[in-house]
Amino acid sequence: MEEKVLKGKKNGFAMLFLFLALYAGALLLTILSAVSIDRAQNTQELISPLSILCLVIGIVWLSLGWIPFCGLKVLKPQEALVLTLFGKYIGTLKDDGFYYVNPFCSSVNPAAKTKLSQSGDVKASTISTTANAMDAKGNRISLKVMTLNNSRQKINDCLGNPVEIGIAVMWRVVDTAKAVFDVDNYKEYLSLQCDSALRDIVRIYPYDVAPNVDTTGDGIADEGSLRGSSETVAARIKEEIQAKVADAGLEILEARITYLAYAPEIAAVMLQRQQASAIIDARKMIVDGAVGMVEMALTQLNEKGVVELDEERKAAMVSNLLVVLCGNHDTQPIVNTGTLY
Repeated sequence: MEEKVLKGKKNGFAMLFLFLALYAGALLLTILSAVSIDRAQNTQELISPLSILCLVIGIVWLSLGWIPFCGLKVLKPQEALVLTLFGKYIGTLKDDGFYYVNPFCSSVNPAAKTKLSQSGDVKASTISTTANAMDAKGNRISLKVMTLNNSRQKINDCLGNPVEIGIAVMWRVVDTAKAVFDVDNYKEYLSLQCDSALRDIVRIYPYDVAPNVDTTGDGIADEGSLRGSSETVAARIKEEIQAKVADAGLEILEARITYLAYAPEIAAVMLQRQQASAIIDARKMIVDGAVGMVEMALTQLNEKGVVELDEERKAAMVSNLLVVLCGNHDTQPIVNTGTLY
């Protein structure tokens, strides 16, 4: 479906004044015709056919003259109105202003009453019945940038670990005809495609950096992960969603990961693994530092000739220094007040 933007329809004020003038003229014509007919009856004169015709025309216009007012449309900035005439698409009003169109045209927006967790949607309980009816009748399509915050999903990463992830997607309608006629409900369609794209991308990555995992598809293991490569993952999610919703006339501006964590059933185990890994890394650093300090102490003692130690005493000294430097608790040294040997 090709979008047709209607131009040259901003004549709402002129038509409004014209219809008001016609209403006033019809009211005046009806009054004058009724007075003329009443005078003719009182004087027992022949009633003029012209008076009867004017009276009929005035009554008909006063009865049906409200119909042309239905063609007056007001659009705010960043709003659009998709119009159909007896089921045929005739065009879209996009620019803000006061329009007049065929009063028998009807506006179409299948997603007008769809409420999602996104900006621009308000819970029905917070809107009055009258306002709801007016909004449903208007069926205006917002062209503003909207933010869709889908509910969190539980998805298995490439290693099979269940993770919970949520995303926020910034989007807008760029082709109203495709959004209205090519899909059943463009808001629900977008939400479902976001869920599908999120699953397709998350299953490629591990939660954290893992060996022998290829996340780019080039056959070479890399360090991509959901936690460490969030911007790359978000960019791929955006591209995946855009490819799916292009036929619905939607544009995806940005996608961001708003929540990322292990699923509750494995969160405690993964936390223990992370703690163990952190402890091992810390111990490795402590040992490396302790060995360097012992080596430096032995070198300086040897260079300055402070004391000469045989291999056995060196081993004892190294053992004592490593115990002091690598221990979890403060040591209680024993002072030797006798000879070294």
